[in-house]
Amino acid sequence: MYDIAQLDVPPLRRVAGTVRLPGSKSISNRVLLLAGLAEGRTEIHDLLDSDDTRVMLQALRRLGCGIATDGGLTTVTGIGGSLRHLRAPLALHLGNAGTAMRPLAAALALLATRDGGEIELSGVARMHERPIGDLVDALRQLGAQIDYLDHDGFPPLRIRAGGALHTERPIRVRGDVSSQFLSALLLALPLVSGGGGPITVEVDGELISRPYVELTLALLQRFGITVQHQDLQRFVIPAGSRYRAPARIHVEGDASSASYFIAAGAIAAVEAPLRIEGVGLDSIQGDIRFIDAARAMGAQVTGGASWIEVRRGAWPLAATTLDCNHMPDAAMTLAAMALYAEGRTRLTRIGSWRVKETDRIAAMAAELRKLGASVVDGADFIEVEPPASPGAWRRATLHTYDDHRMAMCLSLAAFNPLLGARVAVRLLDPRCVGKTFPEYFETLFGVAQTDAADIPVIAVDGPTASGKGTLAAEVAARLGWHQLDSGALYRATALAAMRAGVASSDVDALERLAAGLALRFDGDRAYLDGVDVSAALRHEAVGALASHVSALPAVRQALHARQLSFRRVPGLVADGRDMGTVVFPDATLKVFLTASAAMRAERRHKQLMAKGISAKLDALRADLEARDVRDMQRAVSPLKPAQDALLLDNSSLTVEQSADRVLQWWNERSAFD
Repeated sequence: MYDIAQLDVPPLRRVAGTVRLPGSKSISNRVLLLAGLAEGRTEIHDLLDSDDTRVMLQALRRLGCGIATDGGLTTVTGIGGSLRHLRAPLALHLGNAGTAMRPLAAALALLATRDGGEIELSGVARMHERPIGDLVDALRQLGAQIDYLDHDGFPPLRIRAGGALHTERPIRVRGDVSSQFLSALLLALPLVSGGGGPITVEVDGELISRPYVELTLALLQRFGITVQHQDLQRFVIPAGSRYRAPARIHVEGDASSASYFIAAGAIAAVEAPLRIEGVGLDSIQGDIRFIDAARAMGAQVTGGASWIEVRRGAWPLAATTLDCNHMPDAAMTLAAMALYAEGRTRLTRIGSWRVKETDRIAAMAAELRKLGASVVDGADFIEVEPPASPGAWRRATLHTYDDHRMAMCLSLAAFNPLLGARVAVRLLDPRCVGKTFPEYFETLFGVAQTDAADIPVIAVDGPTASGKGTLAAEVAARLGWHQLDSGALYRATALAAMRAGVASSDVDALERLAAGLALRFDGDRAYLDGVDVSAALRHEAVGALASHVSALPAVRQALHARQLSFRRVPGLVADGRDMGTVVFPDATLKVFLTASAAMRAERRHKQLMAKGISAKLDALRADLEARDVRDMQRAVSPLKPAQDALLLDNSSLTVEQSADRVLQWWNERSAFD
């Protein structure tokens, strides 16, 4: 996951390949709750691993459920619908997970009333702004004892024992604020249906987000509960209902998450289709209806039982007017697609956006306007017209509001070159996608392509032991970019030569080794011929031979294409001795380190001593000075700053301070609004 403060997404031009979706959040947390309440053990396959599911799993553990994980398999042993084992008050923190807060509040309120116990439910600040009053009112009708701990109608809540349950008369709940209130009741009421007759729930007003309630009913049936209903307005839970673990259950891919890639395919899958695996046309999730909306805007979509393929059809996309009551989450993606449509797109009946992780209507309107779009928003609608011309697109810094869906939707704005623009977008706090799709950006960048010239590069050059590799790694980590340690390529060539017994004078053999180097990087590890050589590459003897090898024109030419291949979306930080002068002369920012030989020798000495390697400071300094002379005097790519490089004397700076300086320069150069 991109655990960084900001992510700069370069202009994107194409998508192609295959995407594998994470499990559905809506299914995952419902299944977890049902498995936790049921009798017996449930094997859950392909459960979503995200912030919301981790919150639910932690809550279930504290309630006494058995939880075991093994790769893609999660096994839950339920509490059999009883809290009688709880002996002390319990406090559960549920983050910003509405799919945990609402159903747990309902289930625990009913169980505490029947079995006793005291439980507090809280979350992050935004969760305490999300209404829950209609659900609490419905639960109080049943006799549940629930106190607001701060503001009436909002979490945090205290649930306590006392009173008696009254299930003989219909329970009424509003349906026009959030379907999660109704789903929470339907998930909880079977726990207390053992005595007397059936339990009835009636919806006041029109029910929004009906497909999510249909999803709840389908999953209840998997756990042994068949709820009768009349057009999703009146529901009857049979007397004597009891949750039974279904042994095993599979979580299909998230249809809401699929919407971003369906949109990307509709916009940019021109040369080849974009294939989406994990969810198909037969999905039980309501947001699969997003496909119909995408087709109406021009996308070509085909699919099967667990896959979808998307190509661009009409271009520009066709503007649409759509009632989005049936798919409020996925409808957000249509607002981003509207940037690529001809005319005005109007999305209606989306009032529930205002009580989600943020006020999504206000947030979407504000951020799309930053890009140059014309937006009109109201209580339950939004209208979007794209920027009037390619030149009207703005290079904008976009807020995500700690809302995963805002971040994923806004990333689609980076495809603006397909309309003739060419602007990057900066997303603040991209880590918020961890709520439902932690690997979203890695997945997007795995199928998105653009021209090399559009991928930003920061080149960090400098003499031996100047700390350029460490600095480059820090800058790359903070930006979420790839890193090229060009020195590692030369050291790997030197190591391969030493292991093969190739003489340093055999230029032809060294060139062949460089050209056929079976080298790959995985994070901070390097593998040569499948063997981890991360430590071996740092040996002094390897470094000395690498200094000689790197001066050979044939070897440098052999490695040149490999170096260029590291320039991948979203960006690259490349360190070496000629990154800014030869390999990436068009780098957006070039930095040259100027630490003295004396300071570099002292740093190297401390590093070696820390590793238990004996070394003399004077000898190290003499060796570094000799390498500097050799590197500066070599005929090909001599060590020198690029004419437009910024000089950084990092002699007295920590790595963090040096990185701060480089990122300050980057922010000045990138010039986002």
